[in-house]
Amino acid sequence: MNYRHAFHAGNFADVIKHLALVAVLLHLKRKEKPFCVIDTHAGAGIYDLNGADATRTGEAGAGIARLRAAGDAHLPAALGTFLDCVRREGGGHYPGSSRIAARLLRSQDRLVAIEKYPHEATALRTALAGFRNALVVEADGYERLPALLPPSERRGVILIDPPFEEENEFAHVADAVARAYRRFATGIYLLWYPVKSRTAAEAFCGEVSTRGLAPLLRIEIDTGRARDTERQRLGAAGLLVVNPPYGFDGEMQDAAAILAPRLGRAVAPAIITVTRP
Repeated sequence: MNYRHAFHAGNFADVIKHLALVAVLLHLKRKEKPFCVIDTHAGAGIYDLNGADATRTGEAGAGIARLRAAGDAHLPAALGTFLDCVRREGGGHYPGSSRIAARLLRSQDRLVAIEKYPHEATALRTALAGFRNALVVEADGYERLPALLPPSERRGVILIDPPFEEENEFAHVADAVARAYRRFATGIYLLWYPVKSRTAAEAFCGEVSTRGLAPLLRIEIDTGRARDTERQRLGAAGLLVVNPPYGFDGEMQDAAAILAPRLGRAVAPAIITVTRP
């Protein structure tokens, strides 16, 4: 199964992942000090929801499409900001993590978006061309990350969101965040993972927990939809957050109460859990 961003743009997992990223960025912006965002597997930056890859899975229809019409009056700040970022792209497109982050940077902040596939790196440069503080690096995110840490700002968030094309991808993520943490222990790390196998997901979370990374928060969403291998549909996914900001878990719980009824099956809401392993 291929988890490249284009296939799953705007699906339920993207909604949770990008909401968490926005919440972290809003926390970082509460202080005037600059920060750095590093996206190790940035993808193309923006995605056509009517394109061949997205329509092949049709996942956006059960994800962001169900949220676009939500009113902003009583939404948590992070959820309202996330939806504003999406709406600014127009109805047929969905922003990737790097483009969302770029929109939220201040003049003193910085984004490093890494993508190893040349075609996607070219698209990423186009997607970020209008953002002065965004740098695109064509490289392997796992290999390049250590050289970028610690960032000169000494504040920041690192998103590790690979396509999970390799059988040992879980091990790569666990090793990458452990090495990064040794260089930048105060950074905030967002580690996305698909739940293809409950056993594999539990083993991954347990492995990260044993690496001495703390505090650690686990966010998981299960839509109740069975995994469809033929159409590459995904039914459950999670996010491990290392060094979550103060109050972040409560913010995600509040947003989950709004999102769950919209992201689940037609007859039942999704199950969104926010726990500390």
